[in-house]
Amino acid sequence: MIPLDLDVLRAIMPRYSNAAIAAKQAFIVESIAGSMTNILSDYQISTRLRIAHFLAQIAHESAGFRTTEEFASGAAYEGRRDLGNSEPGDGKRYKGRGLLQLTGRANYRELGGKIGLDLENDPELAAEPKTSLIIACEYWQSRKINRLCDEDNLVAVTKKVNGGRNGLEDRANYLAKAKIALARIEALPMPLGEKPTLRRGSIGPEVDDLQKLLRDKGYMIAIDGDFGPATEAMVMRFQEDKDLGADGIVGKKTWAALEK
Repeated sequence: MIPLDLDVLRAIMPRYSNAAIAAKQAFIVESIAGSMTNILSDYQISTRLRIAHFLAQIAHESAGFRTTEEFASGAAYEGRRDLGNSEPGDGKRYKGRGLLQLTGRANYRELGGKIGLDLENDPELAAEPKTSLIIACEYWQSRKINRLCDEDNLVAVTKKVNGGRNGLEDRANYLAKAKIALARIEALPMPLGEKPTLRRGSIGPEVDDLQKLLRDKGYMIAIDGDFGPATEAMVMRFQEDKDLGADGIVGKKTWAALEK
């Protein structure tokens, strides 16, 4: 898993001169930065493309990490039976909250059950930054968006998130920033003697070494120094066999198991 921290979010988020807006933005990003790597990994948002697309979408939907609650009052959702808003005041009570906004009594009830929080009776919990990150990941997983990220298909990802092409240019700008920020992480020099983290898209002699080790372990694969789909599939199969968590990323634990 690519390590994500506050510096990655700072490289993506816009800057605001308004002190109140900047303070709210800082609160949100500082609240999620420490747990982002582990939470995203739990939802297999663990490759460079998946992470970049996820960051781009939540950055846009949260207005540049400025809010975890929609700016409108929610009155427009009043009486929306399709959202489960059956009681007076449900529209405002169950307005959009989260980095990818959760809306409607029924959705608050269902998602709260999945993550073990009573969001129906305490809907404002959904706006808490860390909870809002989990909500976003749950939505991402439920809509099977990872596979579209693997294709680097911004339009398709946006349609899954927003239902159309709304804000596509802004999302594209965030995506470009996210890709650059993640590339910088991968370009950091490794300590002497330490193996680099490899993932789909990696190339070079280290990938040769990986492929040779996989072949030595009985996983038939070409040795070409290119970490493509076939190498990723064999890495994941090896990780499954060794109970390492099949994310397709070759980090310290996977290297150790291969060299054992």
